[in-house]
Amino acid sequence: MTADHYKKDTTPEPARFDKQGDMPDEERVRNAMRAFVSDFGMSVASHMSACVRCGLCAEACHFYVTTGDPKYTPIHKLKPFQQAYDREMSAFAPIYRMFGLVKEVDIEELQDWEELIYDSCTLCGRCTLICPMGIDIAELVKEARHGMYEAGLLPDRLAHITRNAETRHSPFGTKEDFISTIKEIEEKFNISIPVDKEKADILVTTAPGELESHQKSLADTVKILDSIGADWTFSSDAFEATNFGFLSGNMRLQKDLTMRIIDKAVEIGASTLLLPECGHAYGAARWEAGDWYGKPAPVNVLHMVEFLDQLIAEGRIKVKKVGETATFHDPCQIIRRGGLEEAPRRILAALGYELREMEDHGSYSYCCGGGGGVLANERAAPLRERVFDLKRRQVEATGAEHFITSCGQCRMTFERGAKAVNWDKKPESLMELVADNMVS
Repeated sequence: MTADHYKKDTTPEPARFDKQGDMPDEERVRNAMRAFVSDFGMSVASHMSACVRCGLCAEACHFYVTTGDPKYTPIHKLKPFQQAYDREMSAFAPIYRMFGLVKEVDIEELQDWEELIYDSCTLCGRCTLICPMGIDIAELVKEARHGMYEAGLLPDRLAHITRNAETRHSPFGTKEDFISTIKEIEEKFNISIPVDKEKADILVTTAPGELESHQKSLADTVKILDSIGADWTFSSDAFEATNFGFLSGNMRLQKDLTMRIIDKAVEIGASTLLLPECGHAYGAARWEAGDWYGKPAPVNVLHMVEFLDQLIAEGRIKVKKVGETATFHDPCQIIRRGGLEEAPRRILAALGYELREMEDHGSYSYCCGGGGGVLANERAAPLRERVFDLKRRQVEATGAEHFITSCGQCRMTFERGAKAVNWDKKPESLMELVADNMVS
């Protein structure tokens, strides 16, 4: 088969995520290849042709470093994607096909590959940062997931959560579930939370973790916004900042979830769309929204860290000095992929913490091990816990009293890891610390 064959229909039917085999293997391969070919543009071509097999990306990857297994080398995780590119779209593709120098990708390869790109890649981009050829390996893995989604080859739990997001626009639940939970949080923390105001200057979004295990974060968001007299609201139609289209490879869902919150902000006349402490939500809404609009987003999209940094710098909120030691875990999508390395450090300085950096920090920080949908993948738990141990040792080496981060997904990953090994260090939310130490 040729690239033209796969390009006949570039909008395949939604994958069924079946694990019982009702999608024929031939259809799985066809759907995957069609999606791969549709992604093979100039940037992919340059990246695919640039690798010199130096192996530096291996030493950058937390999964390889903690296991020593060569299959976890980042560039190796792209083998079927590279194979499809070489055979269908590369400069020598006709020759490769004519002489059978590169074989077609088969279902066995795709099934083996599913584990690699969903279990052992968090899309953290540390390999991208290290690559001397500038290959964006993390972005290539993300694009490769498009084909895996179309083939219905996802880890079970990630597929289940993605289905919930497709049918209910949120993995948390329905509009009614959200309103009910908001009422519970209002009663629990004795606060008032505006929902569905027709006009507001700030549209605030949240994440499932804040509606479930980290409800104090949502309550503290309310506390901070009310303290500055902000005109803000949640929307029961667009409350979800997390984007499982981004994580699973479902591009239609990614677009729908991103456009949903931005369009709602425009509808209510908001100048700002405020994202919670969530890493991949920042990448999806801040940096990729323009892909769907074809131009910059029509509202100012801010992560909570950016928002707090601005408020403190402008003197709109004041905080007392804590005067204790702390180390900070840099969330990959916010810091390395998002460029906000200095903002949380300015906030920590305002709080009076003595910052004790980990051996690897800032843009070179190791991932928590649960990003990129890996936390939603039960099968990946043993591998994830090995990466957690790497972070645990780096945190302990600082001797810091506080272990702080600015991503709810990272917090949940660390909480699960700590529980698994009976570690007594509690990961803390930077935003919650600001709320706890505000002074009038």
